[in-house]
Amino acid sequence: MNPIVGITIFLTVLQATHCQMIKDLKACLLGQNLRVDCHYENKTSNPLSYEFSITKDNRKQVIQSTISVPDNAYRNRANVTMHRNLVCLHLQSFTTSDEGVYMCGLRATNDYTINQTKNITVIKDKLEKCAGFSLLIQNTSWLLLLLLSLPLLQAVDFVSL
Repeated sequence: MNPIVGITIFLTVLQATHCQMIKDLKACLLGQNLRVDCHYENKTSNPLSYEFSITKDNRKQVIQSTISVPDNAYRNRANVTMHRNLVCLHLQSFTTSDEGVYMCGLRATNDYTINQTKNITVIKDKLEKCAGFSLLIQNTSWLLLLLLSLPLLQAVDFVSL
């Protein structure tokens, strides 16, 4: 076998192991707004492109994307935030007309694998409320939590300093 062919195959397999893998897709209501969380496993430092779309009545509409052009119907109501290993779609004024199958698609620059996609069916009456911000969820140490709560404990006379 030609050494160049062997090296090419090796690099292709190696690159395939470095793709972005979508781990989880969840949807919840934050007041009257929909939030769709697309959690992924980050295996590369390559820039990440995303696409959020909805399929309803067998018609796909792009809500927000860096891959393709978003549909005008959602352009003013939707935005996307990106955090470490998380891409969030925020859709304002969510109503029953926005129900359907939501899709999150991710693609890392220079990855030779296919785009990663995951779907979730969103029905307004079946959505849970989004969890509030919690210091415990953010891996805050117990000592820091105790220090932050001291003024509250003093206010209710649990601790005298």
